[in-house]
Amino acid sequence: MTQTSLFDETGKLYQQKRISHWDGIAKKRDTWRGLGGWYHRRLLDIYKFLVSPNQRILEIGCGQGSLIARLQPSHGVGVDFSAEMISRARRKHPEIEYHQLDAHDLSSLEGKFDIIIFSDTINDLWDVQRALEEVKRLCTPHTRLILNFYSHLWQAPLTIAQSLNLASPTLAQNWLTAPDVENLLRLAGFESIRNTNEILAPLPLGGFANRFLVRLWGLRELALSNFIIARPMPQPVNKPSVSVIVAARNEEGNIKNIFERVPQMGSKTELIFVEGHSKDKTYETIEKEMALHPGTSSLLFRQPGIGKADAVRLGFEKASGDILMILDADLTVPPEDLPRFYEAIASGKGEFINGVRLVYPMEKEAMRFLNFLGNKFFSLAFSWLLGQSVKDTLCGTKVMWRKDYEEVAANRSYFGDFDPFGDFDLIFGAAKLNLKIVDMPIRYRERTYGTTNISRWKHGLLLLRMVAFAARRMKFV
Repeated sequence: MTQTSLFDETGKLYQQKRISHWDGIAKKRDTWRGLGGWYHRRLLDIYKFLVSPNQRILEIGCGQGSLIARLQPSHGVGVDFSAEMISRARRKHPEIEYHQLDAHDLSSLEGKFDIIIFSDTINDLWDVQRALEEVKRLCTPHTRLILNFYSHLWQAPLTIAQSLNLASPTLAQNWLTAPDVENLLRLAGFESIRNTNEILAPLPLGGFANRFLVRLWGLRELALSNFIIARPMPQPVNKPSVSVIVAARNEEGNIKNIFERVPQMGSKTELIFVEGHSKDKTYETIEKEMALHPGTSSLLFRQPGIGKADAVRLGFEKASGDILMILDADLTVPPEDLPRFYEAIASGKGEFINGVRLVYPMEKEAMRFLNFLGNKFFSLAFSWLLGQSVKDTLCGTKVMWRKDYEEVAANRSYFGDFDPFGDFDLIFGAAKLNLKIVDMPIRYRERTYGTTNISRWKHGLLLLRMVAFAARRMKFV
């Protein structure tokens, strides 16, 4: 597509002025260094948190290519309309593929990307929606767009810094707020997952302000940079298969009900039982029910370690379904509710579906009052820490795609391995992958057999440790 068909005369003049401007900035930077180094170092830290190494990355408006090169992509492509920027990028980072292209016409680019970055780019675009539509063709259903753009609250300080030759000069910029960008994303066929405010002090010794103070109400609104993470609008998947993982310890009296009540979903539903050193006849009962239900695809394993997390991981490892579901063997979440979780993930409404017990009234003995208050507190804490609504962290029913779980498992070392429940391993992992988390309210039922394996005080203290851990590894990075 020619520039003539892309822009009217005003648009062409706008682009030509900006190409000339950024060519000049590229030449100036050969010998000049302003105060922007601290800002760009903080940007890099944020992107390294958001983007795992060895992914296919495309950066629109890559400048001299430093950001994309330092993210260690398996395949990296940088695009910029400035010939001077691209020539320097190719010289400095020959391992990255660079193209001199206008963001409004990427028709010559081929391939699909896991991550697409617009870093300080959309403020300068003639037509933001058009540029976003151009990258849609280069997305998979799991592609993540990451956009950062500066807040106009900082216009006066930036103008002063530019007048003192301490910052790169800019031409007139688009005045974009986070809601503006989220609206443009929707118009272009994308859905915002979460947004954050970053960088309160782009100066030496600004680390404390940029990691901690910027997270506080009243200060975060003063941040220099807005970050938005988005995904392509979801498309339904036709009849994916399902694996329902049941960690069962001392649940002999519930096994028959599980076989009779778990519904068939998708193209195939399999039951995977992981028995956890029960003191009753749970293992033998599962064997008996498997024999009595030959039409139900089912597997039985005895877990090698201890704890629910260990059992669930073994079940996930043995699962063959496209979708992985956890069903607590105590049946406090009715198996009849599982199709709701299935529809939410198969339709694309979410990529990690989290059961929530705290919306509907509970049966009398379903949850003790102090446990209820604790869960309310932790739901608020974790929603704030993760940037998405997670109203109930310890509801046992969680649903995700098997391919996403495999990526969570591969990157488990980031969080370590001290979660006996397994819930936080999955929630933290999903948030770190920027998956769309959706809360699914359910009616929480009273146990009809056995007793809970949760210790209120011991596990409550562990949850507080989890909050502190999540703050360190997810929020204050």
